[in-house]
Amino acid sequence: MNVDLIRPSRARRVVRMVGAIGCVAATIVAVAGCGSSGDGPAESPDDALAASTSDSTSAPGAAVTTPVLPPPYVDHVDWVQTDVGASLQIHPTSSGRRTDNPRGADIAWSEVLAMAPDAETPGMRAQFDCHWNFARAVEPDKPSWNIEPSRPVVTEQVMIETRCNPGAPEE
Repeated sequence: MNVDLIRPSRARRVVRMVGAIGCVAATIVAVAGCGSSGDGPAESPDDALAASTSDSTSAPGAAVTTPVLPPPYVDHVDWVQTDVGASLQIHPTSSGRRTDNPRGADIAWSEVLAMAPDAETPGMRAQFDCHWNFARAVEPDKPSWNIEPSRPVVTEQVMIETRCNPGAPEE
């Protein structure tokens, strides 16, 4: 896993999420560390929005932030057949890969359902959210996020432990 690929704003979010689940995901632990809560208090949605829209060019050495970019966040989707069965390949836009919009996941999921209404089955939104929260940070240039209706519905902890692929390895 290439830690250099994680932008600071996403790394803070990963650290908070790892803390919330007790540092269970080995892949996330490798990125964020475990055991100390040195990330400070959780940001409110308003704080997160203000931080994500700040101008990172205002001062030399200022922290780089990811802006709240406008939708669309999903370019297109394709249903394909894989070893685990039907798989919905979600191809995010550049904005979808980089935005820190606090409502981004909801907006992007609505876009997915507009393109593939049959994707609204048990477990699919949880797989999508896992990709939105982690795959974007860990592997931002991954061509598609693949979610499968045949995967079991699991807890958030199991979803993270299985790297968004419960029940079978990534196809």
